[in-house]
Amino acid sequence: MNVINRIIAFLIFLIAFILLVFLAVAPFDALAWMQTQLGSLSHWASNYQHSRPLFFTLGRIALGAIAFLVVIPLMIAEIPRRKKEKSVKIRTEQGEVQVTADSIAKRLAWHLDQLADVISVAPVVDPRGDKVNVTLDVETSPEIDVPMKTEEIMLVTREIIEKDMGLKLGKLNVNIRHAPYPQGL
Repeated sequence: MNVINRIIAFLIFLIAFILLVFLAVAPFDALAWMQTQLGSLSHWASNYQHSRPLFFTLGRIALGAIAFLVVIPLMIAEIPRRKKEKSVKIRTEQGEVQVTADSIAKRLAWHLDQLADVISVAPVVDPRGDKVNVTLDVETSPEIDVPMKTEEIMLVTREIIEKDMGLKLGKLNVNIRHAPYPQGL
């Protein structure tokens, strides 16, 4: 649908551009041409209405149907929709609580950033039903022991998600990127 809307918008802008340039370059000729075209169209419609009244009426109905069935849905498709923020429901004895994916990501980033040799963390949290899938892009110092640091990051993440927040952890992916070695050593 997006492609169709863009093509239609492009064609409308192209026609408007050509007409405006024609109007700017030769304003009186452009207005005379438009007046002639509208007069010709009016004359043709009047003749067609008198010679074939049934087809003329059917054509008007078809134009109205096209306006309602094609143009209005295309206009509605162009109205931006507010994206629903992804969240996870937590059921407690007292009721139900929703935690947004952004809140989970911020909490993970803060806690994982506190770990030794972790420079930065960019978590991507994807709620899927009652589980949370997490992808962590972690930048570390270049001299770390990768398996040990990965295990530590996974344990802390699991503890935060499952114990501290009461959520179920689905898939957990950790992508480690080392910071460059300091120059001059």
